[in-house]
Amino acid sequence: MNKTAWYEVFPEVWVATLETLYMVGVSFVLTVIGGILVGIILQITGPTGLWPQPLINGVLGVVVNLFRSLPFLILLIALIGVTRFIVGTAIGPTAAIVPLTIGAIPFFARIVESALREVPRGRVEAAEVMGATNTQIVRKVLLPEATTALVSGATLTLVLLVGYSAMAGVIGAGGSVTSRSSTATSVSTRRFCSSPWSC
Repeated sequence: MNKTAWYEVFPEVWVATLETLYMVGVSFVLTVIGGILVGIILQITGPTGLWPQPLINGVLGVVVNLFRSLPFLILLIALIGVTRFIVGTAIGPTAAIVPLTIGAIPFFARIVESALREVPRGRVEAAEVMGATNTQIVRKVLLPEATTALVSGATLTLVLLVGYSAMAGVIGAGGSVTSRSSTATSVSTRRFCSSPWSC
């Protein structure tokens, strides 16, 4: 029985690890940016927000809930056409960033909305009395006060993206799952072909 030494698969595992870090890292940054923007809009357009807009809040809320409710694997397949349009291909680490980001933004946006809602109303009212604009209230009151909750939410989102990247790797996005699968296949093939009459 042939055995595969660690140094034989290390280069492949190393490349796959870098691919995973690349996918997760870029999608995490995009998710944080997009999630904060969407979360702020959801909060300020809500019934108790700085700029109540029932229509905008309702439509955006439905879109966010729709994407949150879809299993990521289904979303991954559904976005193949969009991914190919944006990056030119539906396979590889770069292509995986698109569905990873789109799948994680709604999750983080709800965390941002919840964190901003927990900011004491009195501090917002105090800023309004002092003549602060809505933009200034968001930048200097809501976001700073919600920093702890936002960091905790970002950590949860990062863990979510790692799990998503594993599913993306199954259909050819690269990463550690693809590396393990190909390594296991290689080992199984060598074991099956160890006999001169097998292959």
